[in-house]
Amino acid sequence: MSEPEKSNAPDYVIQVNDSLHKIRTDDWNALLALQTVPTPFMRYEYLNAMQQSGCASAQTGWTARYFSIWLNDQLQAACALYIKTNSYGEYVFDHAWANAYHQHGLPYYPKATIAPPFTPVPGTRLLARDATAKSTLLESMISWCEEQNLSSMHLLFGSDGDINACQTAGLMLRHTVQFHWTNNEKPFTHFDEFLMTLTQEKRKKIRQERRKVAVAGVTFRSALGTEITDADWDFFYQCYERTYWEHGNAPYLSRNFFRMMQQTMPENWLLFTAIRGGQAVATSLIALQAINTSATAKKDIIKVAYGRYWGTLESIDCLHFEACYYQAIEWCIQQGYQRFEGGAQGEHKMARALLPIKASSAHWVAHPEFAKAIQHFLKREELGIENYLDDLNSRSPVK
Repeated sequence: MSEPEKSNAPDYVIQVNDSLHKIRTDDWNALLALQTVPTPFMRYEYLNAMQQSGCASAQTGWTARYFSIWLNDQLQAACALYIKTNSYGEYVFDHAWANAYHQHGLPYYPKATIAPPFTPVPGTRLLARDATAKSTLLESMISWCEEQNLSSMHLLFGSDGDINACQTAGLMLRHTVQFHWTNNEKPFTHFDEFLMTLTQEKRKKIRQERRKVAVAGVTFRSALGTEITDADWDFFYQCYERTYWEHGNAPYLSRNFFRMMQQTMPENWLLFTAIRGGQAVATSLIALQAINTSATAKKDIIKVAYGRYWGTLESIDCLHFEACYYQAIEWCIQQGYQRFEGGAQGEHKMARALLPIKASSAHWVAHPEFAKAIQHFLKREELGIENYLDDLNSRSPVK
């Protein structure tokens, strides 16, 4: 009788918890630091604040499940997955899929989403030490979704490594467009030098918009990290909350969430405050991250800023563009940041020199017939996205 083949697979231990507290903060963040795109929105502190503040909870449609894979008590892979009872706060729109399920008498919710809540920032979602651990993590989550009778699993705004792993595992890919400003080739030394790379029309438009804000008597003050006072955070939230309500929506995030950000991640935040007549009138909150792409070379540190939240108490022409884009870009130039990501959607950002990039997500659908139908839809949609990118690039503001 022949000997059974010996498996070369590691003897992993897989855990699924409803709280991050079963994993040490340092273990999670150390694993995140090894990834190619370790955004601050995948830090232990950020995800924990989302849950502990109640912003990401069963009541808001985000029930957390934290997957972790261990080998000899060392964390090999980890991921935050959320059981969703709606599609709010995701920014990859699948309402048509949910409607199709409903029309056929099938439940689309609950489903699973892999992304930091309310945060459409591309980055690594599948934290792993190597390809084997990442593959095991992905397979374990798909198996778990099947066991839980979830309709589908959606990894949103993943890194290239995540998307490649998902494609290898047979997940369907979907693409969308975001707008990012970059300062890579020959770093600018001042804002006017950056403007000179744009077409005359766009350069003139930006100068006009900045002039309108200056003529209105608005100046700006920036505060970084612990320089942001309690009063600054309070005023920011007043503006943020009011702007949401004026658009007819309750704010996704609570004052307590931002209080936890101030306490646990102060170094990751930059606040611009607009002042007119000695009074603060608006704010813009930017997230920051230094990504070390090499374990030894300091020159390989990439510094990235992320446009996140803003609010105003007054309606001032062009103030949004100044607070959310121009102040951030000028600060990035002064501080040597290589990229400023403007967030989801918003073709108007292109006129402010944020250029289009493709952002990708991956999708597993349990129902085989719906999976086929969605696959056909995604192929048609991908062609539309490619044509849209070509059109945008033909209208580039860069000379």
